[in-house]
Amino acid sequence: MSTRWKARHPLAGLSDEVIRLNGRLKSLFADARRPDGLGDSELTVLNAVVEAERPPTVSQIGRSLGQPRQIVQRAANSLIDAGLIETQPNPDHKRAVLLCPTKLGTDKKRAFDARADALAAAIAGGMDAQQIEAAAAALRVLRKDLEVRLREYERANDAVGA
Repeated sequence: MSTRWKARHPLAGLSDEVIRLNGRLKSLFADARRPDGLGDSELTVLNAVVEAERPPTVSQIGRSLGQPRQIVQRAANSLIDAGLIETQPNPDHKRAVLLCPTKLGTDKKRAFDARADALAAAIAGGMDAQQIEAAAAALRVLRKDLEVRLREYERANDAVGA
C-alpha cells in the first residue's frame, strides 16, 4: 500500500477503489446489456426503478446515484418512451411523479440479470462467492449509513445558510 493511500481519509480511498471497480464492472457487463440496446444511464435508472422498495422520483434516483436530476430525467424519458417504466401521481408532491416499472421493464431487467449472472459465473470461477457477498453486504450497509449522514449534513448546512 502506498504512503499516499495511508495519508488519505479511508472514505476518500474507498471512493477511489469503488470508482475503479465500477469501471471494471461496467466493461465486464457491457455484453450482457448490449441485447437490450440500453445505455449505461438507462440501465442504471431501470435498475433503480425495478429494484426500489417503493416507487422513486427522478430526484431521489439522482441523489442516490450522485447524478444530476437532468441526466436521470433524460434516461427516465427514454425508458418511458420505450414502455419500460411509467409514471404515477405522487401523493406527497404535485410535480415529482413516481416512477414504476412496467411488466416489459421488469422482464427486460430480469433478462439482463440472467445474462449478467451467466457472465459473472463464467468470469468469477475460483473467486470466493462468500467474500463477494460479504463485500456487497458491507458496501450496502456503508451506503445506507452514508445516505443518512448526508441527509443530516445537508439539513445542518441548510439551517446554517437560512
